[in-house]
Amino acid sequence: MRAFVFYVAKLLLSSFVLFIVVLTVLFFLLELAPGDPVQTLVGDAPISPQFEAQINAAYGLDLPSWQRYFIYIGNVLSGNLGYSFGTNNEPVLGLILSRAWNTLALGGPAFIISTAGGILLGSIAARTRRKWLDGGISGGAVALFSIPNFWFGMVLIMVFALWLGWFPTQGKSPYGQDGIAWQYAVLPVITMATTELAYKARIMRSSMIEALGQDFIDTARSKGLSAQSVLWRHALPNALLPMVTVAGYSLGFLFAGSALVESVFGWPGMGLLLVDAIHQQNNMVVLGVVIVLTVTIIIVNILTDIVYGLVDPRLRGRFARKPSVKVPDQEVSV
Repeated sequence: MRAFVFYVAKLLLSSFVLFIVVLTVLFFLLELAPGDPVQTLVGDAPISPQFEAQINAAYGLDLPSWQRYFIYIGNVLSGNLGYSFGTNNEPVLGLILSRAWNTLALGGPAFIISTAGGILLGSIAARTRRKWLDGGISGGAVALFSIPNFWFGMVLIMVFALWLGWFPTQGKSPYGQDGIAWQYAVLPVITMATTELAYKARIMRSSMIEALGQDFIDTARSKGLSAQSVLWRHALPNALLPMVTVAGYSLGFLFAGSALVESVFGWPGMGLLLVDAIHQQNNMVVLGVVIVLTVTIIIVNILTDIVYGLVDPRLRGRFARKPSVKVPDQEVSV
């Protein structure tokens, strides 16, 4: 138990250091970015020196970069992500949380579809190795994984929205209505799930082929078990171990990589908020979105490492209490 607590504490410490490094690099990269935020705020209109000084003082832009950095770090650690740079002056955290549900509405179904589909197709490909079905699944997975998801999304819009008219092109609900309509989410979810499904299918195929080559599979076959029973009851549980890590990383990637998909489909999630903030040089919102995505990925990775450490017998043995063996005293003859 002590080893497991030390393992978790080490994960938390390394994750916190990684978070500070990411935040520091991004903060100073945005400081070095060209452009004047105040001029971006007012557009092409001329700025009086008094107005510029007032805006700089209100947002702390008149302070040195290193001083604003330490102030921002302190605010972030206390849960304050600052305020949006603009006329609305909204709290960044509230702005992000209002978009988080929309991103989750795409990333959640895409994660479930890609994971379940990847396990199923990878298992079938491994079971039919070197046959036409394996070739079809493997070739299709390579092709889909090679296609950029934003380009694939535009193809889906052209075929299923413009030509066939089955789904709307952009948005999340009919004009003037709140909430999410399912027909608006179909194409973005397919776009986000396809690349991940192809990747997981290839990982699952390799893992299943390795599991099917183990000695305990030969033992199960020698007992007269059917091929289906050997595949699903004996090989699959062992082949799923690498998928725990892959699924954890893909969950973080789905949320972090949603910016392009949300931009293509005009989906008002955190990704589209990030893209708009970059165009408007709204650095507080950019930093806030990246912080939320970074924390999400770090939490998912920590949970993945903990789950992997619990389900993998090789790692689980490191956390088990070692039996104490008392060596009996021996008489030594001289």
